[in-house]
Amino acid sequence: MPSDLSRLLNALGLIAVDTVLALAFVDQLWFSDLPCPLCILQRAGFTAAGFGLALNLVFGPRPSHYAVTILGAAVGAALSMRQILIYIVPGSGAYGNAIFGMHLYTWAFIAFALMIIGTAILLLDDRQFARPEPWSHRLNVLPLTAFVLFLVLAVGNVLSTLFICGAGFCPENPTEYLILNDNLGLTLLAQAL
Repeated sequence: MPSDLSRLLNALGLIAVDTVLALAFVDQLWFSDLPCPLCILQRAGFTAAGFGLALNLVFGPRPSHYAVTILGAAVGAALSMRQILIYIVPGSGAYGNAIFGMHLYTWAFIAFALMIIGTAILLLDDRQFARPEPWSHRLNVLPLTAFVLFLVLAVGNVLSTLFICGAGFCPENPTEYLILNDNLGLTLLAQAL
């Protein structure tokens, strides 16, 4: 696989990660469905997996970058499966809204599994590692857009987590942004400092 094709496929993969993270924000902000602690960790899994793809865009494809993607997706898949197993018992309820009959943590598991498979397929072609060219030599609109959007969403997730959890542990079933709650948020922030 030529280096340009590898960069294109990594950019498309990063756009897929960007899409998942953006949809999670839409669910959080538009539908007021605040993420639970496991949901936040799943977002971190998507961010870790996307970080491997971003490394491929910036420094050229390397097996170690793909390993970061696979490890991030594997941790995210394990977290998603844990949440699926929590709510699989009849009568235990579910967390969040269902989309097309499945909850976000089920969709996350499917996305993580597809990321692992897709990354493994990309690893099958050794020709992409022959002459990795750094990104600085050839800036394209699609990889640049994917990379910048990924950075914005990653920082947004960190800020969102701080707003939801404050400086302490995240609530099991968040109903409001703790940092915006004057009494509790400022108290937790003062205790952390």
